[in-house]
Amino acid sequence: MAWLCLLTFISISTLACSSKGDTDNHSGLDLGSLTRDLLDSAKEPEFFDWLKRVRRRIHQYPELAFEEHETSQLIRSELESLGIDYTWPVAKTGIVASVGSGVEPWFGLRADMDALPIQELVEWEHKSKNNGKMHACGHDVHVTMLLGAAKLLQRRRDELKGTVKLVFQPGEEAHAGAYHMIKEGAVDNVQAIFGLHVSPQMPTGTVGSRPGPMLAGSARFLVKIQGKGGHAASPHTTRDPVLAASLAILALQPIVLERQILSSPG
Repeated sequence: MAWLCLLTFISISTLACSSKGDTDNHSGLDLGSLTRDLLDSAKEPEFFDWLKRVRRRIHQYPELAFEEHETSQLIRSELESLGIDYTWPVAKTGIVASVGSGVEPWFGLRADMDALPIQELVEWEHKSKNNGKMHACGHDVHVTMLLGAAKLLQRRRDELKGTVKLVFQPGEEAHAGAYHMIKEGAVDNVQAIFGLHVSPQMPTGTVGSRPGPMLAGSARFLVKIQGKGGHAASPHTTRDPVLAASLAILALQPIVLERQILSSPG
């Protein structure tokens, strides 16, 4: 469970980063014991089976950006069963919950909820039941991990000297869901927020990180290339937009390749 390493760090941070007046109260706290407790809790068979059930349920019923109504309902039901307060709706289908003391420091954990407009072709028991929609990017796993983190944190809520916000974000796939969540105050007062993405290239049980930028973002822009018509007998008096667009593509592609090479390890 990749969230567990971040969860351990956040729990330690919230225990160790409270106001100066509390320093003496927790100076003797065995943070190693807290880490072991969280790890042991995450390995409990009952907890692991619950995670699998939640993930498979979400995978079977994928929903596109800002249409995550059933997913949102499932998340809210699980939060209610855990006794965790939440705010909904945020950015239409998003949810913001919180665990802890309700005071600073505030940390955030974030997971995206939406699926992709892709037909799942793999035949298995928990295949997508929504035609033309699939959790092909792992957001079903992200939501499950954040619910798992919520459950583990809620068990230790009385020991937290700060507050952890649990941010379930809609519309990550090209719909600027993070922007709308921020605009509606989802991360107000949050001093640090952590997010992650599953990677099939990494061994199970490992977490990858690096200083500086991590993971990819996408941006879109529109370019208009306007030509000038004319007679085939006088091509020198025309401007061919097809040729101009082709040359622009050829000129831009090496820039993409160079950036990929520069950002590759080694």
